[in-house]
Amino acid sequence: MTQPAADHAPDSTPTTTPESGVYKTLLESTRAIPWKIDWRTMQFAYIGPQIEPLLGWSVDSWLTAEDWATRIHPEDRERVVNFCIGQSKAGVDHEADYRALTPDGNYVWIRDVVHVLRDDKGETEALVGFMFDISERKKTEEALVALQRKLEEFSFKDGLTGVANRRMFDSVLKQEWSQAQRSGQPLSLILVDIDYFKQYNDHYGHVQGDECLKLVASVLSGAAKRPRDLFARFGGEEFIFVLPETPADAAQLIAERCRELILSEQIAHAASQINPLLTISLGVGTVTPTHDDQVVAFLEGVDRQLYQAKQQGRDRIAAGQY
Repeated sequence: MTQPAADHAPDSTPTTTPESGVYKTLLESTRAIPWKIDWRTMQFAYIGPQIEPLLGWSVDSWLTAEDWATRIHPEDRERVVNFCIGQSKAGVDHEADYRALTPDGNYVWIRDVVHVLRDDKGETEALVGFMFDISERKKTEEALVALQRKLEEFSFKDGLTGVANRRMFDSVLKQEWSQAQRSGQPLSLILVDIDYFKQYNDHYGHVQGDECLKLVASVLSGAAKRPRDLFARFGGEEFIFVLPETPADAAQLIAERCRELILSEQIAHAASQINPLLTISLGVGTVTPTHDDQVVAFLEGVDRQLYQAKQQGRDRIAAGQY
């Protein structure tokens, strides 16, 4: 919409002569703000009086396109000015959304719709357009974006325990598997099962069972703390860790930490066949995947390790490398 200011200084007052009469009355009766800029001088030939109640700047203060540019929010200014200059030079009608500053430092969301007028030679002669207040629309859009983010967050979060869910696990495992194939770094998984949880539910009831799941999830979620480590509910009473760039010995240390953390909580389990306190069994697997390996086969291997830990008496860890 603008270009660097003209070499000569503008007149002390803007030229505000509209195409008079009824046309002017119609322009100034709309909520949109009409304006016109002479392309050669970059001076405002006209701007509607609606500008003052909306933005707080008097009509007399809109002398040149530079006034328009400096009243755009700094975060939007370069993008909008460069875009409008380019489109105007090319003779292309366009529109731009931006935050227009007010004298008190606040801003109003504006949509500027620009029509390029050409002379007999086809060269840009003037720009005319309307400014629309789209603040309410922007508030609605921002609320919808926030809602969408919240829904996405919920879609990757287990509704009961608040940790990542199976969908999130599947997504992260796929990404980390590909990354491990590229980097040649080991990838480890720890699959956790609460021992005799069915009996726990039968003895204490499902409400208490849900509280137990939430407590176990809360305790285990602190066992692996690196930014890329993921802890998720795998399903039922099973939880799982994804540990990128983690060798077998380190993964087994984390698994042992998990086992000890749960024991330290001293959660009563009167229906357990091995311990009056709640315990967990863990299957650990580590792989440095090649492009011939399959992530499903790896996950099945870790599941077999968990099964082995349970077959060997529970409250223990079984580990393997693939």
